[in-house]
Amino acid sequence: MDVVKEIRELKTQLAYAKNIGFFFGAGTSCALNIPNIEMLTNEVEKQLKDEGLKNFKIIKDDLVTTITDHKVNIEDILNQIRRVREITSDQKTKHFLAVCGESAKELDKEVCNLIYSIINSSEEKADIKTTKKFFSWLNNMNREYSKEVFTTNYDLIIEKSLEACHIPYFDGFVGAFEPFFLQESVDKFVSRNDLTTNWIRLWKIHGSLSWFWKVDSADNSHRIIRVGKFDKSCIPDNELVIYPSKDKYDSSRKQPFIAYFDRLKNYLLDGELLFIFSGYSFSDQHINEIIFNCLRQNNRLYCIAFCYQDAEVERLDKLLGSSHMNMSVFGPKKAIVNGMLEDWKFDKATVSPTEKHDWYWDEAKATLKLGDFNLLVDFLVANSGKVEPTS
Repeated sequence: MDVVKEIRELKTQLAYAKNIGFFFGAGTSCALNIPNIEMLTNEVEKQLKDEGLKNFKIIKDDLVTTITDHKVNIEDILNQIRRVREITSDQKTKHFLAVCGESAKELDKEVCNLIYSIINSSEEKADIKTTKKFFSWLNNMNREYSKEVFTTNYDLIIEKSLEACHIPYFDGFVGAFEPFFLQESVDKFVSRNDLTTNWIRLWKIHGSLSWFWKVDSADNSHRIIRVGKFDKSCIPDNELVIYPSKDKYDSSRKQPFIAYFDRLKNYLLDGELLFIFSGYSFSDQHINEIIFNCLRQNNRLYCIAFCYQDAEVERLDKLLGSSHMNMSVFGPKKAIVNGMLEDWKFDKATVSPTEKHDWYWDEAKATLKLGDFNLLVDFLVANSGKVEPTS
């Protein structure tokens, strides 16, 4: 696979595409030293104690016997904890997998609190220069369509970056005291003369550290609220919403998760679109089904996934087969283009004097560098026909 040729094609797409969307996975936050899923899973287990640790291991060990396509992670474990809660109705007298409902409820809260604490402490030390640079660049792009960013990350790096740059964005929540989720605002695509057309749309499809389940004491119902800058100790009784448990996102279409999935599907089906993935490992089967179905249905959709490891490219080759010709996958040494998995080939003699190949290619290691989110942002800014913004 000729890397120089493919990068030239990418530059052309970036310069002339009318509509560009982005999907960020855990790798983008990991590039800023925020723990990825595997690190988070290990750290949570390390910090749990006594009964919580015992029940965590029971549930984790059971999942290891049933999940074979990827290593069991904290999101799988949380989902299973919530299944136990659903089956037992949170009751002390009912058990599943030798874990009672009341203990499962306490473990759910304990795990979520640990996730919040671990990620929040990492965020405080993170350098958000790269994300500020990316969103400054994206905000300055003069496009006919709204700028949409989907992410599975539940940290607040993106929100902090957008607000530090004074860039308006919208995530489906409205209000000031306790912003609530308004499904209609996610379902509807704005017209081109709407004031908010150029606002960045941020869809956090695995939840957020700033979302909480609030219980209405009158009828014991739940609703999701979003809070601003705060100390979690101020709202200790509210459950953190960072990943959709099956019972919660099946129970009502008014909750963000299912609405965000619908938004992703409708966005990918809506005509011509260049859609770029960074840091996403394609380990969420629900999301994958939406993406692959849209690739089949919309021949004006073109996707590019930048992978940090070649193992991810090889795994995607098995998932994609040869039926998705409108998706390319770029790894360090391997790539999938036009349904073919091949090794990268670099011939310096084909590079013109005006081209800067070191933006994307490491000659010493013979690898493509764009799987690193920090380097991808530098490349996007430098090679999309736009002047680099100040951040």
